[in-house]
Amino acid sequence: MATHVITGAGSGIGAAVARRLHERGDDVVLMARDAGRAKQLAEALPGARTLVGDLANPDRLSWAFSHQPMPERVDSLLHIAGVVDLGRIADLGTKTWHSQLNVNLVSPAELTRLFLPQLRQDKGHVVFVNSGAGLAAHAEWGPYAASKHGLKALADALREEEHANGVRVTSVYPGRTASAMQEKVHQQEGKQYDPSRWIDPESVATTILMALDLPRDAEVNDLSVRPGR
Repeated sequence: MATHVITGAGSGIGAAVARRLHERGDDVVLMARDAGRAKQLAEALPGARTLVGDLANPDRLSWAFSHQPMPERVDSLLHIAGVVDLGRIADLGTKTWHSQLNVNLVSPAELTRLFLPQLRQDKGHVVFVNSGAGLAAHAEWGPYAASKHGLKALADALREEEHANGVRVTSVYPGRTASAMQEKVHQQEGKQYDPSRWIDPESVATTILMALDLPRDAEVNDLSVRPGR
């Protein structure tokens, strides 16, 4: 039975991936920002384990983990959590930059560092759910795109560094996906939100599981997923 550590399991793509892995009998360890959220996640997937650590405060993750039982093995670390706040660079203060960089980039780097010994031992897989914004930046998407461009660099560097240790690294670049985050983006853009126009989170989850389930002789480095209608 494989063990998967998952961030962002409360909604959208993360929830779909966690449910699919849980349903097939894998062991899922769900990251939660606080004890209350951990309880909600555990109730949604009975039998799932949780880890409490606030991705908005990456400097405290190591301390938080030192006070909790950690998984004995890690077959995959799935970075799916993310936050977005749109705005023009001329109008944004450092708080907006720090909040997105911490959750979208610095915490994935720190979590990866903390779990690398187990990932090496178990020849595990690190999956970074990036974004189309990680490949091209547009007006009012500056901080988010910067965090996702950085996430691509993190994944590419990690892949080269850990290949000899048997750790696989995959970046997934979904287009707009029907989720609470997408609804928030539409509100910020002043547009009407129609989830039927965008990718179903289940479809992105299918691509992630495909990458995880590849035989050891193959590795998906980069995978783009775009709306099909």
